[in-house]
Amino acid sequence: MGVMEKIKEIEAEMARTQKNKATEYHLGTLKAKLAKLRNELLVENSSSGGGGEGFDVKRLGDARIALIGFPSVGKSTLLGTLTATQSEAAAYEFTTLTCIPGTMQYKGSKVQVLDLPGIIEGAAHGKGRGKEVIACARSCDAILIVLDAGKEGLNRHREILEQELETVGIRMNKRPPDVTFRKKTSGGVKFASTVPLTKLGPDPEKLAMQIMREYKIVSADLLAREDISVDELVDVVVGNRQYMPCLYFYNKIDTITIEEVDQLARMPHSIVGSVNCRYNVGEPDEDDRLKAKMWEYLGMTRIYTKRKGQGPDLSEPVVLSKIRKGTSVKSLCANVSTQMLRDFNFALVWGKSAKHSPQRCGLNHKLMDEDVVQIVTKTNSQQKQDKNYQSMVQGFADKYHKKKQEARKKKQTKLKT
Repeated sequence: MGVMEKIKEIEAEMARTQKNKATEYHLGTLKAKLAKLRNELLVENSSSGGGGEGFDVKRLGDARIALIGFPSVGKSTLLGTLTATQSEAAAYEFTTLTCIPGTMQYKGSKVQVLDLPGIIEGAAHGKGRGKEVIACARSCDAILIVLDAGKEGLNRHREILEQELETVGIRMNKRPPDVTFRKKTSGGVKFASTVPLTKLGPDPEKLAMQIMREYKIVSADLLAREDISVDELVDVVVGNRQYMPCLYFYNKIDTITIEEVDQLARMPHSIVGSVNCRYNVGEPDEDDRLKAKMWEYLGMTRIYTKRKGQGPDLSEPVVLSKIRKGTSVKSLCANVSTQMLRDFNFALVWGKSAKHSPQRCGLNHKLMDEDVVQIVTKTNSQQKQDKNYQSMVQGFADKYHKKKQEARKKKQTKLKT
């Protein structure tokens, strides 16, 4: 029996099993087996055959967002509107057959937008090049799902796309469960929790040990700090789940009634609009509601830097992201220079995050949008007191002598020739 047949058999058994306290242990075991088989299917698909052309796109800009949706929902037209990048658009399905990248410039930041080919139901199992599309989406910071407002009422496209992405381990608009899981080489399984676990049945420890047994884990420490479900426990044990924000954009609202538009707009994490009629979507250099929502979901923050005795540089901000490196002073220093992070003494902050202006802050201070920061580095006497000062000076000296020796060899080679 193949992997797909086993998956269908387990799904059928779960569908006909009643959900109550007596069957929670059995359903938890089935969910663990199902997650393991789906993971094996993904590994099998990724190892058999190469990927499609154009799906290996270099990461550029301050953030990366993928456009995902069914064929002919307006993804290519939306890419051209956001980034001024020309992607082929036509009245027939599957116009885009490869990944088309573009750069959206907004509030001084550069966001890479990927126009991916349309996917169909069953994409998680490789149908319609869905494997390549979803693999590319996993490398992004956020997902923008584009839906046709005129077809959503009958076809359930949103529900199908959510299910396909959930199948491959993408958890949209969710945060990782507050659970500590650590594998060991010996000592057995130790299970503990700081809160009552009401979603794991009458014996949570027995269910957790059964799930770990499915993955051949015999020694591990697991500590739950919140009331988690069986699916969340499986995600923690598997360990390869990806949590990212997702925004739903309902395009072509000019084809439905105002009552239907109001119903779609009230759905969670959703925004309505029309690319052709320019509803909530403007030109590449214009500020519109869709760009503002994308900026919000990407967690972008603009930070202006200043030198001592000078005004802040407002022409080119340093853009930080909560998803990538965070928005702390430490992330700002690492973004500018590793040497600045090494010689950091303190920071002076003006703006929303400061209690008073300026506020003297350390590396862990969280910055907010449009803050002004001045980094003050250590003096020479302070650097000499550092325990790593001697090794740092020796490293600089070695680099200098090595560079000088290489220059001498090049000069001798030229004289000989």
